[in-house]
Amino acid sequence: MEYHIGEDEPVSTAVVQAVSAVENRDPATLQPLAGVLDTDALDALFAPQADGTARTGGRVSFVYSNCRLTVDNNEYLTIQPLEIDDSN
Repeated sequence: MEYHIGEDEPVSTAVVQAVSAVENRDPATLQPLAGVLDTDALDALFAPQADGTARTGGRVSFVYSNCRLTVDNNEYLTIQPLEIDDSN
C-alpha cells in the first residue's frame, strides 16, 4: 500500500494512520510509535530546512507493528505487511 503524506502532516502521524488502515485497527490499539523509534527525530528528518524551504530526497525504512515502512522524500509512505509465522 502507498500512502500520500499530507503537506502539513507529520511523518509520525502518517505512519500511525497508514498502519492502522493496513491492519484495519483503531490507531489507539497500536503500540506507541515512540516505543519503536524517536518520533521527533523521524519528523525532523523530513521537516523543512531552517530557511523554510522543503527538503528534497531522503529515505528511511523501519518496522512498526506488523509492517515494513519506507518514507520517501516526505511525500510517500510505502507499507508492506510482514508475513507472520504462526506455526511455532
